Amino acid sequence: MKEKEPIVKHIFTADPSAHVFEDRLYIYPSHDLPHDGEDDDEGGEYLMEDYHVLSMASPDQDCIDHGEALHIRDVPWASKQMWAPDCAYKDGRYYLYFPAKDSAGIFRIGAAVSDSPAGPFAAEPSWIPGSRSIDPAVFKDDGRFYMYNGGLWGGQLEKWQTGTYTENPPAIPADAEALGPYVAALSEDMTSYREPLRMVRILDESGEPIRAGDEERRYFEGPWMHKYNGLYYLSYSTGTTHYVCYATGTSPYGPFTYRGRILEPVIGWTTQHSIVEFRGKWYLFYHDCALSGGINHRRTVKYTELHYNPDGTIQTIVP
Repeated sequence: MKEKEPIVKHIFTADPSAHVFEDRLYIYPSHDLPHDGEDDDEGGEYLMEDYHVLSMASPDQDCIDHGEALHIRDVPWASKQMWAPDCAYKDGRYYLYFPAKDSAGIFRIGAAVSDSPAGPFAAEPSWIPGSRSIDPAVFKDDGRFYMYNGGLWGGQLEKWQTGTYTENPPAIPADAEALGPYVAALSEDMTSYREPLRMVRILDESGEPIRAGDEERRYFEGPWMHKYNGLYYLSYSTGTTHYVCYATGTSPYGPFTYRGRILEPVIGWTTQHSIVEFRGKWYLFYHDCALSGGINHRRTVKYTELHYNPDGTIQTIVP
């Protein structure tokens, strides 16, 4: 594809969650703060302490930065690392969902509320009870809202294998079933789960689980859910191999069958995305580090049109 320009250049943005609210595209990214620290496997190089909301009247028009929508100083329970967020709308209110570490250094998912899709958002006094790990993505289906989330390594997903937090869990064997994201339906109040979290299973074409050592297909972080022609599409990042892949299923809970890649590797280590329909066309929002010359914690959000084949598969995008 033709290389895209970042939708904004005055700040570094990443992990875009795109939605259509009030007939306008709203993008909820994380915000990379520039610094000179080194990268590490725990994500300590990502200095992120606030969120800005971006919007566009249409993809061919300029993107507006609505300013700071939420800062960590206004989140009573959060200590650091406000990573990839998402937003949902219900009954006249907008709910911003975000991960952050609590005072013990454990990632939780918080919620903040606003009367406007642009914010500002007021944080709930504590995290969503039972929440864990990172990268919340909320999907509405038949009037019910589902939250997907989870990320390996710095996202702490593997530390919750027993249902309780374990600081130093045993390594997952390469031939074991790979961990998937969590999913749970949200309660009517949109700030709690209505059911226990469950782990989503991703299978190969023969119905066997994707294995932990299959780094080209296994789940790593950044889940996203959308629906196309009645089929549920779970898309995600593979992390170490830098692909955005997808799997399909007939239920929002899965299981999902691996179908292929949506996005080949971009410049930079992380790759995270969202998929949204706007005025009859589908778009992929993603980020890369081209503007910063490859500095992993200085990313910028881009987008491109997404195309489906007649059989429902997604055409792979090569940046």
